[in-house]
Amino acid sequence: MAENDIVEAVSEALESAPERNFRETVDLAVNLRDLDLNDPSNRIDEGVVLPAGTGQETQIVVFAEGETAVRAEDVADQVLSGDDLEDLGDDTDAAKDLADETDFFIAEASLMQDIGRYLGTVLGPRGKMPTPLQPDDDVVETVNRMKNTVQLRSRDRRTFHTRVGAEDMSPDDIGDNIDVILRRLHADLEKGPLNIDSVYVKTTMGPAVEVA
Repeated sequence: MAENDIVEAVSEALESAPERNFRETVDLAVNLRDLDLNDPSNRIDEGVVLPAGTGQETQIVVFAEGETAVRAEDVADQVLSGDDLEDLGDDTDAAKDLADETDFFIAEASLMQDIGRYLGTVLGPRGKMPTPLQPDDDVVETVNRMKNTVQLRSRDRRTFHTRVGAEDMSPDDIGDNIDVILRRLHADLEKGPLNIDSVYVKTTMGPAVEVA
């Protein structure tokens, strides 16, 4: 699939979107084929860093202690300690609200076991278990990378969606994001492009345009 075909499809989607009084996101819909999605090993579930960014605010929560927590304060939306984690384990409603409001969680590796114990039943089914932060990892760098990351997740459905930008981004930038996602899918799927039935791009409220 040529990149100029992707950019043309994005341009058409942006031009055909009706005027709205809010900033719309641009979404990609991918239809899979010839895959047994009842087998978890065939499902898509991974993060992709978009070269032009997501065009939206990405909510990131860090579970950390000590110096890592202090450094994370400058870049994360919220930093929670081990004590906060225990409190969330006792308040399922608060844990669910946090999970629903947060795009990505990052946690020091030493806290992962407790997160599994206290929040595993909330975060696991939502596909939001934290990315482990190893002792040598830079928390600031990790958070900033996650801010430009989207999650590709098919679950057991043939069609899945992901955000690829916002309506005020250029077609070229959105096209670059889509190109990276499709290349990743081609590399990950068993039969590469043959496992993709069709791909569409659209704004939140606009018509879908097929990416040739």
